[in-house]
Amino acid sequence: MSPMGKVCVIGIWHLGMVASACLADLGYVVVGVDKDLEKVKGLNRGTPVLFEPGIEELLAKNISAQRLSYTTDLPQALKGAQYTLITYDTPVNDRDEVELSELLTTASQLAQYLDNDSTIIVSSQVPVGTCEQIEGIIRQANPALRFDIAYSPENLRLGRAIGRFQNPQAIIIGADSASTLNRVKQFFEPIKATKLTMDLRSAEMTKHALNAFLATSISFINEIANLCDGVGADALKVAEALRLDERIGPKAMLAPGLGFAGGTLARDLKILNNISSKLDYKAYLVDAVLKVNERQNRQVVQRLQGFVGSLENLTIGVLGLTYKAGTSTLRRSSALEIIRELVARGAKVKAYDPHADLGEVKLHHDFEFCSDAYEVAKDSDGLVIVTEWPEFKDLDFPLIKSLMRKPIIFDTKNMLDSEKMNELGFLYLGIGRGKS
Repeated sequence: MSPMGKVCVIGIWHLGMVASACLADLGYVVVGVDKDLEKVKGLNRGTPVLFEPGIEELLAKNISAQRLSYTTDLPQALKGAQYTLITYDTPVNDRDEVELSELLTTASQLAQYLDNDSTIIVSSQVPVGTCEQIEGIIRQANPALRFDIAYSPENLRLGRAIGRFQNPQAIIIGADSASTLNRVKQFFEPIKATKLTMDLRSAEMTKHALNAFLATSISFINEIANLCDGVGADALKVAEALRLDERIGPKAMLAPGLGFAGGTLARDLKILNNISSKLDYKAYLVDAVLKVNERQNRQVVQRLQGFVGSLENLTIGVLGLTYKAGTSTLRRSSALEIIRELVARGAKVKAYDPHADLGEVKLHHDFEFCSDAYEVAKDSDGLVIVTEWPEFKDLDFPLIKSLMRKPIIFDTKNMLDSEKMNELGFLYLGIGRGKS
């Protein structure tokens, strides 16, 4: 046993995979738990559950060092664990509403198998009040059990998760007793970052507020970009100017483009909406952010149709299927929303993504998946870039143009040099670039 002790990590998808590997790399003996046997077998061979840069090396290193393993046996994983992390990537439905059943079932199991004097740290994205609900379930089922519960919200990003776990700007710790706060601070001591402590509900609300702020930034710049397209202004220059203002800052999320996807940000907005309803308080700003976002991806298809006329019987190519660059998942991606809208308007869709999970791709039957970008371009009446994979910048665009029936590129990420594309003979469309 490592002198740093044993940690049990429950729920292994993106968050649990990254947290378990990174904690093992800090020196803890980590056992990850998931009910999916095939997933567990793959992880124990060092096979990630989804693409994340650097994760294969991290898994291999710590499995080899016997600090990291995975199992379906929750009682055995909990035995001797001083800390238990709940790391479910909390699912949402098609309306971005959170589903907590698996997490609450786990709470009942913890009541049975948790060692006395253990600390539960919830990192999953959950509605405010959930940690108290988990605590209540455990105490009702096993009143004699001695344990602590804390909330430390994850702040990872697909594609950059390892770096953000190992070198965060701050770690938020919420608990309702000073002793629990100290235990969790001690747990995170190997990570050199500011530890900001607060009560449970404030920590849960911090996660909602953070994601709501990021979502508001995205909807704000997209609203400005759409207006820029209408008046012939360049939203990229506007955003550059905004970032130079010290009240906004150079890292502000002000990149004109598509709406936020993946369910992560929308989940917190919907939670805030639900809270406001219970309080009989109208959250106008939250409603507006959601409405702008819901409209943004439809704008792409409407603008494309404005240039080509009817989409009926046209072939549209889509480059990028994952919900963002740096990941393999298609879960709730903007590309799928855009494809559905194109198909609904009568278009045939061909698509390519260099890193998409092929198992997920096979679940979708409304587009033809191609082997590369050039196959997508062949005989297409328009090309839409949806995911900002760097390799899309290096395509042979003269060849792309020669393969297309109509040389139209809609670059929803504003990745490409618009002047160069126009010089090559493309009709180039971006978002907020001044073409309505």
